[in-house]
Amino acid sequence: MAPKIVVAGFLHETNTFATTPADYENFVNGEGFPGMCRGADVLRLADVNVPAGGFVAAAGEWGADLRPVVWCAASPSAPVTDRAFERICGEIVAACRAERPDAVYLDLHGAMVTQSHDDGDGEVLRRVREVVGPDVPIVVSLDLHANMTRQMFDGADAMVAYRTYPHLDMADTGRRAAALLRGLLGGAELTSHYLRIPFLIPINSGSTFLEPAREIYAHLDTVADEDVMLTFAAGFPAADFPDCGPSVFGYGGDRDAVVREVERLRDLVVRREAEFALDVLSAEQAVDAAVEAVGAGVRPVVIADTQDNPGAGGDATTTGLLRVLLERDRPRSVLAAMWDAGIAEAAAAAGVGGTVDAEFPGSGVVGDAPLRGTFEVAALTDGKVVFDGPMLHGNVLAVGPSCVLRSGNVSVVVNAHKAQIMDRNQLRAAGVVPEEQDIVVVKSSVHFRGDFQPMAGRVLVGVAPGPMAADPTTLPWTRLPQGTRTGPGGPAAS
Repeated sequence: MAPKIVVAGFLHETNTFATTPADYENFVNGEGFPGMCRGADVLRLADVNVPAGGFVAAAGEWGADLRPVVWCAASPSAPVTDRAFERICGEIVAACRAERPDAVYLDLHGAMVTQSHDDGDGEVLRRVREVVGPDVPIVVSLDLHANMTRQMFDGADAMVAYRTYPHLDMADTGRRAAALLRGLLGGAELTSHYLRIPFLIPINSGSTFLEPAREIYAHLDTVADEDVMLTFAAGFPAADFPDCGPSVFGYGGDRDAVVREVERLRDLVVRREAEFALDVLSAEQAVDAAVEAVGAGVRPVVIADTQDNPGAGGDATTTGLLRVLLERDRPRSVLAAMWDAGIAEAAAAAGVGGTVDAEFPGSGVVGDAPLRGTFEVAALTDGKVVFDGPMLHGNVLAVGPSCVLRSGNVSVVVNAHKAQIMDRNQLRAAGVVPEEQDIVVVKSSVHFRGDFQPMAGRVLVGVAPGPMAADPTTLPWTRLPQGTRTGPGGPAAS
């Protein structure tokens, strides 16, 4: 008889220093991820580059009896509301109770904080385990930025995280989870080992397009003992609770081999600590460097507006890089995308060719002043996008009524809903051809690299005042364990 497997997903990466929480409606919309889906619609994720899609495809190949419940994600933000957590987690737990499954697969992030739970993912696992009992295997796929906790290890039989950043291997991670679960259902006995890394890693420094992350993650595929599955979870360095930070862990049948390989991986990460140092420019430096590069024939130059990344707790509302673009007024400059439903509505009322007096209010962060100006409405769109790039390939995004505003040589895309820029189609859908621009500023930190870096003459990271600190040493930490270095090389939490 085919094993009955409950399938569910509930993903959120929480920035406890951010101000905008994730409520239920944010998970319904998806905010850059696929929108909430239930029942048979979850199985359609097999065509999308998300972990649940890879799991569904792989488990279907070996004839599993899949019982899909719900899958949802929301853009990183302040903690998840109790309203959203209880409703979504409640659906998953109720399904596990009703189905009495042979196994459970959960697609989680690993860095969820809620209004009532520091360890949201661990709380989901605790409740599911309580319902299904100790003998039903639970396997979990995780984001590369998971903040691992003891409660997560207590609740799951096996966990595995992405190995690429940008996260191009999400579906592959789901397939790895399916392989682990199939082994457990076949009687395999897994042992695990888990070690913490003593320093926080800035998210920009952890891209696997760059060193040292590229080599460290490549190491995971070269483990001598094929029975050991290793994970390096880089942690999400904006969640102020004791378990925030990177870790390494592994699963396998031979405990000695698992311990040996996990310790080797830990030593490799610690040895490369200094190379994780942050490499960023101020907004002015970034735009001026882009202008210089274009003058030398290097184009387009892509600048990450990293401290306003909606994929890390920003709201796509900061004005710093937009202000510098407008001041420099270089031909073929574009910023994507600001989040302001009111401005998008005003642009629709004015019509293409009309003008709007717009005020971008900023984020409220010190140094991020409002920006006012008169703009021409260059384009209006419905905000519907299908991703063609490798990050979330196949995803259908809905950012609501959108517009392209123009002032001088500078264009700015404005959306009614916030979403990190990850795919060139997010610009194309607004009528902007990214390959024809000289300077492209994106509200993102690293995920844009998957689709934008191949076309870019140069990629820069710009820092303007915003809610997602690129440098975790600047955050007002209060709950990290004493001695944890808040960035590569320190300083240490006290």
